[in-house]
Amino acid sequence: MIVVRAPLRIPLGGGGTDFPSFYTRHGGFLLSLAINKYVYVIVNRSPVDKMIRLRYSKSESATNLDEIQHVVFRETLRAAGVDSSVEIVSIADAAPGTGLGSSGSFTVALLCALHRFRKETVDPQTLAEEAYQIESSRAGMPVGKQDQYLASFGGATCIDFDVSGKVTVSALNIGSRQLEDLTSHLLLFYTGIQRKDFNIALKQDKESQKGSGEIVDSLLNTKRLGLEIKAAVERGDYPRFGGLMHEHWENKKKRSGDMSNTAIDGWYHLARERGAWGGKLIGAGGGGFLMVCCPRDAKNNIRAAMAKEGLLEMDFAVDTEGAKVLLDG
Repeated sequence: MIVVRAPLRIPLGGGGTDFPSFYTRHGGFLLSLAINKYVYVIVNRSPVDKMIRLRYSKSESATNLDEIQHVVFRETLRAAGVDSSVEIVSIADAAPGTGLGSSGSFTVALLCALHRFRKETVDPQTLAEEAYQIESSRAGMPVGKQDQYLASFGGATCIDFDVSGKVTVSALNIGSRQLEDLTSHLLLFYTGIQRKDFNIALKQDKESQKGSGEIVDSLLNTKRLGLEIKAAVERGDYPRFGGLMHEHWENKKKRSGDMSNTAIDGWYHLARERGAWGGKLIGAGGGGFLMVCCPRDAKNNIRAAMAKEGLLEMDFAVDTEGAKVLLDG
């Protein structure tokens, strides 16, 4: 039996510039935190037959890959060259569609487990690129590269995307104490709203491919803000970081009318009234988790206000390991 976990992530700045449709023309940059919430994948060789058995939110049994309904399961198994006599279970600390990058984390965890199943080892960058190719090319999903890279590398991670297609990963230039200080200024609340599709990301990707001035200008601004957020965090200027997050969110909302709604705007406004410097929805938008940056002495007031609105807080810390094999035996 093989057990692998891959972390979920929360982006701090630059999200959206990780799509090839944008960065191959303008370059991209983002900063994100891998967190100690995970997707787990368990792989076991079937000892009695050649069936493929899968368990996630549903259960599937198949005699061959073409019978598998879950497209990422099917294409990851195909890419890994595993086509029989296997049982796989996936569980996660957060549901899909909540903005924490669970799809990318799932693909990375599954691919890592299947490599180990075949007695293979891969480095984090190769794992991230393989997972991205499975999601984007094989499964046809409109995704960027952030989720796969954070799931593979973990940590407080900066990613530079060159117009040549080269992806460079580096750690945020802060120590462990400063990293704890950073997270002590962040709160994460679940809105209770799940996205059911990729419409926001798909529209952005198509508009970016066409060179839409409005979308490209917004993403160029997002890239600039991401770099400024990195600088603010590295010098420990959290009021500035919070203000930049607010600017980032206001800029992001201009890319789609589906990015937010009256309820989300109301919760965000309430958090700001209770002392938050800024914040944003995590992920593509439209639901999921609301993150706010605030002074430590404002946290309890914000928590109380969000709890009264029915929003649940999720505690988190930074994962520093990335995709990891927990059991191989």
